[in-house]
Amino acid sequence: MEEQLNRLAEKVWGKYGKTDRSTRVLIAIAGLPGSGKTSVASSLVKKLNEHYHKDWRSKHPNFPGTPPYNPDIAYYVPLDGFHLTRAQLAAMPDPEEAAYRRGAPFTFDGEKYFELVRKLRERVLPESTTIYAPSFDHAVKDPVENDIPIPPTARIVVLEGLYVALDQEPWRDAAKLMDELWFVDVPMDLAIERLVIRHVEAGLSPDAGHARTRVMASDMQNGQYVLDHRLPIQEMIQSIEEGAWKTTKSELQEAAEGKNRPGPGRMSSTAKLAALGAGC
Repeated sequence: MEEQLNRLAEKVWGKYGKTDRSTRVLIAIAGLPGSGKTSVASSLVKKLNEHYHKDWRSKHPNFPGTPPYNPDIAYYVPLDGFHLTRAQLAAMPDPEEAAYRRGAPFTFDGEKYFELVRKLRERVLPESTTIYAPSFDHAVKDPVENDIPIPPTARIVVLEGLYVALDQEPWRDAAKLMDELWFVDVPMDLAIERLVIRHVEAGLSPDAGHARTRVMASDMQNGQYVLDHRLPIQEMIQSIEEGAWKTTKSELQEAAEGKNRPGPGRMSSTAKLAALGAGC
């Protein structure tokens, strides 16, 4: 994974260097549920900011003060914040089905996402102000409005989520405004195992058997829809189980036995998986 991420970071850095400073570089990263989109996006942004600060210091070796001397230039926005609220799902004709299928395209506010992308694509001028994106509070299971600030100094923005490369309106229109579309590829069986752990950890399922049923009925249905309606992409990223990105057998066994549900003093395996590339 690191080799892929280093190459991609260099690619984006090169694109940033050739882009007018009044224009942002926008990268959208799609993929199956459980492919590791969130970890790829956050790792990419971290590498880009490190590259920027290192480059700046090399050009200003005698600048006084404590690093970092400048704000970060790379930010990422997950699609989670564009979920419809539970109240909106409850108001649908079949609220039970809407709640169970949460994560399907119809349970997202695609127009709101498109509006954010339009704002990010506007020219960055001296009078430009901070743009705000929503986040998602997993404790209350609802979006949090205006929770992710994207300042005018943000010149690279990575957006990640299931539908950011979907060949369907309004996702298609938003995708047209991107500099590049990427896709995180993962073997279906690995994605399923990761999602089983996530469902048990989140308390959505009491054990792996129940979790697997839910994953196959909802998550994988969404994943197949993404595969069947994907726009042409510029980069295919392979979600590789290696080194720090590897899911251990013990984590899968604990999920099967329902042992890795959160408890006092225990580190969530889902949190670990997110850090290892299985977060989304």
